[in-house]
Amino acid sequence: MTLSLRERWLGELTRRPALWAWLIMAASLAVRLWFVASGQLDLVQDEAQYWDWSRRLQWSYYSKGPLIAWFISLWTRIFGPTELGVRIGAVINATLAQIILWYGVSRLMGKARLAVLCLVVANTMPLFLATGVLMTTDNLLLLCWLGGLLCLYALSRPASESSGSRAAPLVLLGLCMAAGNLAKYMMLAQFAVAIAYFLLLRRHDLMPAGVAARALAAMAAGTLIGCLPILVWNMQNGWVGLLHVSTLAGVTGSAAETLIRLDTVPEFLGAQFGVTTPWWMLLMLVTGWRAARLAWHGPNAPEASDGGKARETSGTDSAARVRLAALLASSFWPLWLGLFAWSFHTRIYANWPGMCYVGGIILAAAGLERLLTGQGSPRACRLAVLWPALGLALCIVIFGQNALPLPPELNPASRLKGWADLGDKLDELTRALPNPDKVFYFGEGYDVTAELAFYAPGQPAAYSADFGRRRSQYDLWPGPDEQGDKRIGWDAIFVSTGSGRPWKLYTMFDSVTFFSYQSTHRGKPGRLFTIALLRNFNGTWPHSSHAQY
Repeated sequence: MTLSLRERWLGELTRRPALWAWLIMAASLAVRLWFVASGQLDLVQDEAQYWDWSRRLQWSYYSKGPLIAWFISLWTRIFGPTELGVRIGAVINATLAQIILWYGVSRLMGKARLAVLCLVVANTMPLFLATGVLMTTDNLLLLCWLGGLLCLYALSRPASESSGSRAAPLVLLGLCMAAGNLAKYMMLAQFAVAIAYFLLLRRHDLMPAGVAARALAAMAAGTLIGCLPILVWNMQNGWVGLLHVSTLAGVTGSAAETLIRLDTVPEFLGAQFGVTTPWWMLLMLVTGWRAARLAWHGPNAPEASDGGKARETSGTDSAARVRLAALLASSFWPLWLGLFAWSFHTRIYANWPGMCYVGGIILAAAGLERLLTGQGSPRACRLAVLWPALGLALCIVIFGQNALPLPPELNPASRLKGWADLGDKLDELTRALPNPDKVFYFGEGYDVTAELAFYAPGQPAAYSADFGRRRSQYDLWPGPDEQGDKRIGWDAIFVSTGSGRPWKLYTMFDSVTFFSYQSTHRGKPGRLFTIALLRNFNGTWPHSSHAQY
């Protein structure tokens, strides 16, 4: 009997799951190292900002905790202040996350074939492709969130299934919470995951006695340790970090004035289908619904694939199925639905629900496995192999976008390129000035300022002028007019990514000359910049006074 491609692929994964898992992890590591080391993409704005933070290590920063700066500082001490030095940590973390995912699903949950499919999904999902090469706070948070989820699962298993004491998972859970909060405040949402998970297990009498209290205590202790330096720093800096987060979340500021908005909902949904791909998102939603039903109804829950008949399984197997379903439903739905509901009030950034897709990866992989084993509709089962193929094609497009014959205006990555070329142009302009040693660089928003700090000649301190923007970390550091950092009498170069020409520049310098510069990246057009050559700084500097957070 001739086997279909779907059946042959499934058979291969079943026979040698470990081999396929390590091949996937090795291949993804090689691709990421090549992408980063070959300079395919200039640092994006947030990466440049975090690198600039790493030059001035603190207990916290304006918009995030300190872990990202500490982490980048470690790797740039080894590889230097280069793109590779900034990003190598992202590559290592992505590989480590895959190893943890593989062992967690294959060993802890006992599902080796599913674990391989989890790696397939993770390496063909844009959100995790990006976090695997870009050194952002989501990269660090992913490790902590995944570790926390697996610790919760390990703690919930009965003593008969556990190979050791519960002390190790408790300690690891506390450490994950501490590090996660140092990376990003979203780690606090894992409390909602844990509470929902424990309640679902308690509903079916599957929660070992005393474990929930000890787990929540470990999480609280870790959170306290992780948040303490952030709170102390905020106390010393007028609570700017908390004000910034509350403004972005629509709790304070102008966004809080409107209770219900409809224009932000399509953006939320479109962004989520974009960062996960439509096919994986659909599998997450469908399998997530099935997991929620099983977690709520328990071992006797009817499943759609069984035609309304409950599966005949042993009590131990049924309990394990309910426990896993409860974990996946709790790790996905509370955060996803919570942010979906909040999108009716304010804008939700595309990466905010990112951590719900850690459990979502396992949900999508479980849905894919179900289709590969012929448990869905015949048409969906036939298309099951196509979905990973589409993901692989997307992976090739993302990592090989420099070779695509796309016009620059149709390539979204073009807006991220050209900063290194701009740095060369700034070096040329600086050398042409009468006193190249007395020239400083500045932009308006934190994004341009951070890029200037990294790519301007000599990587000097760059400044952020306030011409009507919201505040940033640069407002907490000295400007070019302040004691110890005075640049009075110096020339300067202002850079903008827009076409505007701030009139206040004429009040700050003796002469102002504007021109546009079309940058390039590997021979193709990059970002278009507006540059101003400025002579003789008179000490007038626009500081933030309107307190927009």
